[in-house]
Amino acid sequence: MAKADGEIVIKKYANRRLYNTGTSTYVTLEDLAKMVKKGEDFVVQDAKSGDDITHSVLTQIIFEQESKTGNTLLPISFLRQLISYYGDQMQMVVPSFLEHSMKAFTEQQTQMREQMTKAFGDHPLSKNLQMPIQLMEEQVKRNTEMFQQAMQMFSPFLGGQQPAKETKKAEAKDIDELKEQLRSLQNKLDNL
Repeated sequence: MAKADGEIVIKKYANRRLYNTGTSTYVTLEDLAKMVKKGEDFVVQDAKSGDDITHSVLTQIIFEQESKTGNTLLPISFLRQLISYYGDQMQMVVPSFLEHSMKAFTEQQTQMREQMTKAFGDHPLSKNLQMPIQLMEEQVKRNTEMFQQAMQMFSPFLGGQQPAKETKKAEAKDIDELKEQLRSLQNKLDNL
């Protein structure tokens, strides 16, 4: 069966090879990453058992992307916080919150791109990065506030105590890291 409800079926064999039944070709994790970026929907099945293993394969793609480029999307503070939710009462809430947050971010991405184009114009080398930095800071703050509000709904006893302080420190560190990366990028552009 090549497709199920419009999804491409990828079969994973015991030798770790991935077979795209839609194109009748073997593919790599990099190929699957490209399919995701193009918006192509697929499901990965264990070739022998038929079990859906899409989650583990997508996680493997994230791991490879994080380790090969050196430009990580997942800050250490986020990973630590995410790990802490496993086995916690919040484990049930976190996936839907993260999915909602990513959907909201994706919807705002077009607006952010338009604002960055206005800030940079046709000559990005002659502009500074102050406006994009402010836009990113505002977005991070909004997403963090949404996350904290959701967590407080399900953890009313935590209130504004120690975990909130740690979260604010982590946020400040993440924002500082983002500012430094943008400054570094600006310096490289100026040197060009």
